[in-house]
Amino acid sequence: MSKHSPWGPVAPEPRSCSLTEVMSEQLATQLEEENKAPPPLTGYDLMLAKMLQMQFDREFDDQLLREEKKFNGDSKVSISFENYRMVHPYEDSDSSEDEVDWQDTRHDPYRAEKPQTTPRKGFTGKGKNITTKHDAVTCGRKNTARMDNFAPEVHVGDGMGMDLKLSNQVFNSLKQHCNSEQRRSARLHEKKEHSTAEQAVDPRTRLLMYKMVNAGVLENINGCISTGKESVVFHANGGSLEEQPVPDEVVLKVFKTTLNEFKNRDRYIKDDYRFIDRFSKLNPRKVIRLWAEKEMHNLTRMRKAEIPCPEVVLLKKHILVMSFIGKDHVPAPKLKDVLLGSEDMKTAFYQVLHVMQQLYQECNLVHADLSEYNMLWHEGKVWLIDVSQSVEPTHPHALEFLFRDCRNVSTFFQKRGVSEAMSVYELFNLVSGLNIPVGEEEEAEFMAEIEALEKRNEDHVQRRGKKTFPASCEDVGPPLQPDSDD
Repeated sequence: MSKHSPWGPVAPEPRSCSLTEVMSEQLATQLEEENKAPPPLTGYDLMLAKMLQMQFDREFDDQLLREEKKFNGDSKVSISFENYRMVHPYEDSDSSEDEVDWQDTRHDPYRAEKPQTTPRKGFTGKGKNITTKHDAVTCGRKNTARMDNFAPEVHVGDGMGMDLKLSNQVFNSLKQHCNSEQRRSARLHEKKEHSTAEQAVDPRTRLLMYKMVNAGVLENINGCISTGKESVVFHANGGSLEEQPVPDEVVLKVFKTTLNEFKNRDRYIKDDYRFIDRFSKLNPRKVIRLWAEKEMHNLTRMRKAEIPCPEVVLLKKHILVMSFIGKDHVPAPKLKDVLLGSEDMKTAFYQVLHVMQQLYQECNLVHADLSEYNMLWHEGKVWLIDVSQSVEPTHPHALEFLFRDCRNVSTFFQKRGVSEAMSVYELFNLVSGLNIPVGEEEEAEFMAEIEALEKRNEDHVQRRGKKTFPASCEDVGPPLQPDSDD
């Protein structure tokens, strides 16, 4: 019984063939398949292939970037794998800012053409077509090309292949403006880098403050508590020093390094016989460090005489670290701001009088800027601050400064209703130990007598050649030398 297939008749079985025939048929089939062309890609397939290739290139570039970062590490000299990247010029870069954007300059349509140069003989052409090096068109094109040599911060624009011609006058004006702008920018940058602004510090000062924290002298710096004409004061928590313990609360007095703050105050130091030899050899910026050193020496004398004032902890260039007058981060109020009763105000007056006498007679100093702004009220006592401008009685203007201090003190306490407050003339004679007669309180005659005394004192000091101090008022140890520049 024959078998019937539901799918149609069954094809007859192929006949058997030899091994040679089989090999020949396989070879023929293989050659036919190799010669057969692939089917053409449709538009969708081509776009898909390009997208896949683009994605592959991006992954390759990312991997290459990781390998480059791993290879270079933290080295200052880095190796770039840029030549191995598979970047497409028509693709917007998705890379990070650290990567270098691809740019093919071989076919840049906006690249400026090389200007046509004039040969050594100075002219080109023959006959009526001679063009010299002074030709306006040639010079204009040269000037346009030379603008590419300006500083990068000067935006000269892009001619985009246009035939631009700049006259010599215009080019010279642009060049002069470019040079002046570069000098002005350099001056502004230097001023910013080397100046201590109000409630801010320059990078060098900030570095010194960080070094104090890293060395353990300070635990931390909390912030600005006061600003003045020549300094900024910061509050900090003290750490430890090998030589001496640091108070729990200290202040950093940072002298401003802007020269305009000191241009009118050099008379306080250039005529001081302790610093006159070093002052003449210093540039204006180092004078600021000398100003900080001067305050340190003055405070040392006052502490030895047991005058209430800050204690010096450390001096570093133009930064003076002192003990904090106050409690729990709150500075002691100035005498002008504190509200005292009549008895306390009377006590404050006699304390100021005693301090002025000690300062002049024991410490051999004149404050030279004494007022209610430079006196603090803390723990029932008057404390003196800001003595960087203080001078010795041998200073050519010391008596004038003392008279000004006496006038400030007398005026303040009289306004506060202290009946025991003396007149400026009586206070001056009592503090200085002089006995200048006062006739009907004529200030002009009094000042004339003071100037005469200063003149005689200056001549006496110049004849002696040097100043001698009482043994009890000398500073301990050798004088500090200015720190060398970093």
